Amino acid sequence: MLRCWNEIRYKRSMAREPKLNGREAGLLKAIGFGLGVTGDELMERTQMAVDDLCDVLNTLLDIGFVETASMKERVTVEDVPNENFEINPSYASDLKEALRRR
Repeated sequence: MLRCWNEIRYKRSMAREPKLNGREAGLLKAIGFGLGVTGDELMERTQMAVDDLCDVLNTLLDIGFVETASMKERVTVEDVPNENFEINPSYASDLKEALRRR
């Protein structure tokens, strides 16, 4: 008798499940899982100060959860309004699950 493929055993996932604080989760929800958004839209949606927004974005960029269209590793306060941000597709399913658990 042949054994069926065990989805649970071979499921590909991150080494650790992402743990997000409230600001990170809110920012990921504001970015969304579609085409991404500009920094101006993020400031409007989150109502965060530019300094705080830049700080949280740099944290998510460092982890790799968020990417910029220009592939910058870090953004400055001056870069944020004109930059496009999107969720890294490699982490999208794990991040969706983490946001559902919140």
